[in-house]
Order: sequence, then structure tokens, then C-alpha cells
Amino acid sequence: TINPNTNLNSSDNDDNFAGIFVSRWLFFLHLHIVELILALIVFIAIHYLRQKRLCQQNGTFLFIGPWFSSLSFVVIADPRNLEHVFKTKFSVYPKGPSFRENVGDLLGDGLFSADDETWRRQRKAASIEFHSAKFRRLTTESSVELVHARLLSVLENATNKSIPIELQDILLRLTLDNICIIALGALEDATEVTALRFVTPTWVWKTMKCLDLGSEKKLKKLIKDVDEFAKKVIETRKKELSVSLRQGSDLLTVFMASKDEEGKPFSDKFLRDICVNFILASRDTSAVALSWVEEKIVAEISGIVKEREEIKNGELIFKAEEIKKMDYLQAALSEALRLCPSVPVDLKEVVEDDVSPDGTVIKTGTKVIYAIYAMGRIESIWRKDCREYKPERWQRDGNYMS
Repeated sequence: TINPNTNLNSSDNDDNFAGIFVSRWLFFLHLHIVELILALIVFIAIHYLRQKRLCQQNGTFLFIGPWFSSLSFVVIADPRNLEHVFKTKFSVYPKGPSFRENVGDLLGDGLFSADDETWRRQRKAASIEFHSAKFRRLTTESSVELVHARLLSVLENATNKSIPIELQDILLRLTLDNICIIALGALEDATEVTALRFVTPTWVWKTMKCLDLGSEKKLKKLIKDVDEFAKKVIETRKKELSVSLRQGSDLLTVFMASKDEEGKPFSDKFLRDICVNFILASRDTSAVALSWVEEKIVAEISGIVKEREEIKNGELIFKAEEIKKMDYLQAALSEALRLCPSVPVDLKEVVEDDVSPDGTVIKTGTKVIYAIYAMGRIESIWRKDCREYKPERWQRDGNYMS
């Protein structure tokens, strides 16, 4: 307090206020520094404890997103937990209603989104066909045609003109038949917009869908394009089957020739879902896995070529039994998929209270994310060189080992 009777000139007054201001500023500065140091210590302590707990539990943790979002789930990357989810308690961990709600517009009741009996029926039919000698023979013929009639001509053209090519782009086109090219853009964009639903509050995207706004309006048009494409594919295949005795080698044809549980042919809606789901299932997964080429694979191929002296001038077509001998190729693909899995994460939803093998309590309705990408990088599973690309880890005495 300043006494009004005190005689102070302006310079003394200014100096006084300046001193008070500086001292207070220094006090608050020191206080903030102390607060920051304390906060940093607390943060480091929490981070250390959290990391220690994560290491002890092999990457199992609870992720809690903002209160207004639907981003709350248990994340697992422990092989014991995955075996529990996919084998021991498989029926308790379906994809769940939330997942089907998010992807239902695009994938319908196809294999990727189906649960229970719908899923079992599709998987059984696909599995039986995949393991049949006829399917293997026909798909081998199809692969030979794709490679020799299309892939080799593209590679030869690039070689002759000395132009660089993006291998994964070439392989993506190889694993998708030309008939799908028209719908490719729409299908990719629709997949991208559908994926956004998983990180958008449910009430937000549902409101946008109801009002036909933004990304939901775009998705509606994209799905219409995908539906028209699938309809054309189904109609074309039906016409081909009606005039040809030759059985096709694709799953769509297999399901067209099959019957549902009531003995009736599958509906066009069901065939549409099969068509879209298997295009997504087969295209990216195969191409991503095939993008790894290295010298030892080339050497392995060269070894087989040398054994086949009868081929001097003709085309080289590998036989299935020859490919089975290529242990290093199998090891290289397994190692590539360990580091760069085609599906890095996926989602389940528990339908009854459960306790995982590592002791995590999982309540009914909880979403469970299994992190395949993370699991391939856990030192306790793959040792300290887990981030290195080493196909040899899949071999014993030169032979492939699962």
C-alpha cells in the first residue's frame, strides 16, 4: 500500500512497479518450472509402470477413447489370448452387431461380416471347394493364363523399354481379373469410407446417413456402383453357365450351383455379398504377400529350372509339386506376412462375461481388437531380432517349419 502523503516522483514509482512485476513474474516462472518438473516426473512414472505392465501382459491393454466416441476396447496381442478367442471360446467372440452395423451396407451378409450359421455355411462351402482337386486344377490353369497372357507381357514391355515398374501395383492388377477393373475404384473408395465409421461416433455417421450428408452420401453412391457391378457379374456368369457345359473355377460359380439349407438356389443378394467379399479377400492379401522378392527365392527357382533339362525353348510352367518343394519361398512369404500382415488388426465383440488366459476380465459387449501387426513384433515371441526380415527363422535344416 502506498501512503498518499508520501512524495514519490514518477521515476521512483515506475521503478517500484517494475520491480514488483519482475519479482512476481520470476515467482510464477519458478512455480511453473516446478510444476512442469513434477508433471514430467509423474508422466515418466506412469509411462514406466504402463510399459512394465504391457510387457508383463504381452501387449494386452484397455484403450479408452473420448466419451462421445465408440473407440473403447480391449487390445490383445498375446498368442494365448488369440487361441482363446479363435479356438477355446470361439462362439463367445463373434464379430458382433457393432461390426456388422458398420460394414453391413458394403459387405452385406458375406463371409467378412457374417456370424453364426450364415458364416459357417459360407466357410464350409468355400473350404470344401478350396481343398478339392478340381478347384486346384482349374485355379492353376487360370493362374497360368493370367501370368503368361498378361503379367509376362507387362514385364517384357518394361524390360524392353528399360522403364521402372511398381511391383505391388502390377501384382494387384494380376490378382484381380480385368472384369473387376470397372468397379475397382468404387470398391476401394467404399472400403475407405466404411473404415471411417469405426473412428467416427456412431450417432454422427448414422445422422449423416439419415440426412444423406458428407461421406455417407458418397458411400451410398459408391455402394450403388458396386451393386451394379456385382449384378452384371452374376448375370454374365448365369448366361455363360446356361450355354456352356464347362464348370467355372471360381467360388461364385460354386455357390450358384449349390443350394441353401432349404434346398433352394441362393438368392442374387447372397451371391452379390459373396462376390464383393471374395474380391476384397483375395485381391490385396495375395498381392501384398507376393511383393517380397529376394535373391534366395530366385536361386530356388533357378534350381528347379536346371533340373528340368527338357525345357530349352518352350515356356516354363511350374507344376504344383515343384512349388511345394520351394521351402525358402514358403519361409519368405511367412516372414513377410509376420512383419506386414495383409490384415494388421481386426475386431471381435464378446457376448458373455469372460476372463482371458492372461487374467484380463472382459465384460459382455466389450469390443476386442487383436493386433496381428503388433504380435509379429513382440520380443518374447520372436526374440530381439523381431523387427528384422529373416526368412531363415522359419526353417530348420533347410526345411520349412511352421
